[in-house]
Amino acid sequence: MHQRDRRYPNRIDSTDRVQVEALITTGWRAGNSVDHTFATAWDNGSMMASRRSWWRIAAAVLDQRSRPKTPTKKSTRTPRRMPVHTATAPGRVWSWDITDLHSPWRGASFKAYSIIDIHSRLIAGWRVEERESDHLAAEMFEKAIQRYGAPSFVHADSGPAMRSNTLETCLTAHGIELTHNRPYVSNDNPFSESEFRTMKYRPNYPGIFSGIDAARGHLTDYVHWYNTDHKHSGIALFSPADVHSGKWRQMWTDRDRAQQAYYDRHPERFRARPHTPRPASSVGINDNRLQTA
Repeated sequence: MHQRDRRYPNRIDSTDRVQVEALITTGWRAGNSVDHTFATAWDNGSMMASRRSWWRIAAAVLDQRSRPKTPTKKSTRTPRRMPVHTATAPGRVWSWDITDLHSPWRGASFKAYSIIDIHSRLIAGWRVEERESDHLAAEMFEKAIQRYGAPSFVHADSGPAMRSNTLETCLTAHGIELTHNRPYVSNDNPFSESEFRTMKYRPNYPGIFSGIDAARGHLTDYVHWYNTDHKHSGIALFSPADVHSGKWRQMWTDRDRAQQAYYDRHPERFRARPHTPRPASSVGINDNRLQTA
């Protein structure tokens, strides 16, 4: 016999169980909770089982449709659409963000602005300031557009500088569409976040900058290294500048020639002829999630 079917002296008999279940379901139809019905029966001098037993009996009721539903808070805001972008070449989609650079003073930090082309990973614009400002961001974009041309889209998070009318006016004047992160979503702007992580995890990153000139000097060196010397793992170990200019294609040919020659010398070290990686032809924000949704 299964343990749940055994008879114990302290087990509630079937008569009391039926009465408790009837009281519970009657209470549910009246909109009352199990606790309310239990307390009411208790006040009327009826104690057929403990409060905990009432809840166990309630959980075992087969028809739960009459059980009162707990009201939930409903948001009156219209859900923000998921930003989706696909870039098949450099200059199509930019993302940008602002990060803190720590200063020696508690509660004070410098602000590093950065624009990145999501296809080539090139930093198209940057600046370091003492505060976040929509006017400074607009100036940064004007210089970047003058140098690289206007992209079709610019994506950013939902900070005040990113959603300002000043920046929107600046970008829409160039025919650029803007999108922003959804609230409480941490991975809608992955390219800018990855670039900042690269900057802050380099061995020579100071952590604390003695002044804004020191911060600007460090960023000047970092951006040059990142764009021209960094072998970026997201673009097959080419530099962002090489991918942005298209120079990577000739470099890929040289790499492939060297790798195939190595295979010909030592085929025993491979399971099959190797393929030389190349940058993805299509790069996107949330586009793969849209396809699987």
